[in-house]
Amino acid sequence: MEKQIIMQMKHITKRFPGVLALDDVNFEAYAGEILALCGENGAGKSTLMKILSGSYPRSAYEGKILIEGKECRFTDTEKSERAGIAMIYQEISMHLDETVAENIFMGRWKKKKGIIDWKWMNQEAQEYIAMVGLRARPQELLRNLSTSQQQLVAIARALTKNPRILVLDEPTSPLTIQESDKLFSILHRLKKKGIACILITHKLGEVFANADRVVVMRDGRTISASRMEETSEDKIVSEMVGRKMESYYPKETAPIKEVVMEVKNVTVAHPYAANKNIVEDVSFSLRKGEILGIGGLVGAGRSELVDAVFGKIRKNSGELFVDGRKVTIKSPADAIRAGIALVTEDRKTDGIVGGLSIRHNIALASLRELSGYGIMKGKKEKAKVEELFSRMGIKAPGTEVLLQQLSGGNQQKVVLCKWLMRKPKILILDEPTRGIDVGAKAEIYKIMVSLAKEGIAIIMISSELPELISMSDRVLVLAEGKLAGELAREECTQEKIMMYATNIGNQ
Repeated sequence: MEKQIIMQMKHITKRFPGVLALDDVNFEAYAGEILALCGENGAGKSTLMKILSGSYPRSAYEGKILIEGKECRFTDTEKSERAGIAMIYQEISMHLDETVAENIFMGRWKKKKGIIDWKWMNQEAQEYIAMVGLRARPQELLRNLSTSQQQLVAIARALTKNPRILVLDEPTSPLTIQESDKLFSILHRLKKKGIACILITHKLGEVFANADRVVVMRDGRTISASRMEETSEDKIVSEMVGRKMESYYPKETAPIKEVVMEVKNVTVAHPYAANKNIVEDVSFSLRKGEILGIGGLVGAGRSELVDAVFGKIRKNSGELFVDGRKVTIKSPADAIRAGIALVTEDRKTDGIVGGLSIRHNIALASLRELSGYGIMKGKKEKAKVEELFSRMGIKAPGTEVLLQQLSGGNQQKVVLCKWLMRKPKILILDEPTRGIDVGAKAEIYKIMVSLAKEGIAIIMISSELPELISMSDRVLVLAEGKLAGELAREECTQEKIMMYATNIGNQ
């Protein structure tokens, strides 16, 4: 039986000052399907979905939207929600100091005789908490949950609105493998109920494992719409980037030299659980020219380990040696002086300042070196910034462009430029390609290989196992805060990493 078209977007054109963001886009979704929407950062995917959600009102674009054949003119997000459209955004927007239940029913708290019915809210919330497989009480403050758990709360909130069309923008970006599996089992259940699930993702493995169809966008246009059995991963990537990609992972052998850093017996207290450590007695070494991968499940202590090395968080115990000399690191400033740089997991929280220009962002970590007597040396700053801007191939008209106007991949390149200006000995990359499209990923990988060849020692945390295996010379695996295993490049497989990550390898 032929499926019913539930939503159509016809001839959608959206302009920003000086930019044609969407150019005559046609897009449709069927009831009871999982539809993947793929494209590089800046292809127009999120802009198209913001039009569908009412974030951009009817007056801000050309074209029309039809829901079940009826034209809809959304002037705000509320009208879109009433038409049965629910959005789950990549950047979670939640109230951290409200409870899980309060967030799930935000703006729709039920009242009885003018008083909020807390009992009803908590009972109802529990049903949706169970539905998404979240391990948390309705009364738990959202602040106490991990990013991945907060994402599940956002999904639960969307489901309370009984949507006919559910749009998910990179929903598995902060999720563990197990949580991602739960999410897709939810989507398959919704699909059976006739709900259209539109999935924006850069993870092509998820697309082929779960989607019925895939739509590819590039440069604000629809390039193709295919059933999964009619396409391939190589074809989708070529359509996304406009060229054939020879290799996703351009790893080359770099000369690995002497040990540049030793980490000994680092222990870090758990931020929420009393009398528990999130990192416990971890030791490792790092060599010049080496890319050292760190794997493990979310919550294994990977980010906390490198944050403690960098002085971003306090360690309970442990020693650090750089070039054979013991260094005391109590703050990021101490780490920077020791030649260590950290590209954090969430660049928007603590990696960039979106309202500043590219130039100012690149110069942020080197203000002392670029100034004299409290005054910036403009010519020196400009020359150094433009040299790095050109070297990294940042796609922007110039260095005075505001950083928030760049795609995720180009923002990440700016963060790398900021640290490379300091000429670090040790570069720590925490999830360096999260939320970045395949084309930009390949460029980041090439930069990593180039830096390793220059003798920079690199630590890379990654939740993407193919990336971890393909780009690392050696992989450390953490499980429950402890070093569970170490794998040389030639013996590294997804199965071995997961065995150590789940502690099977130590039994």
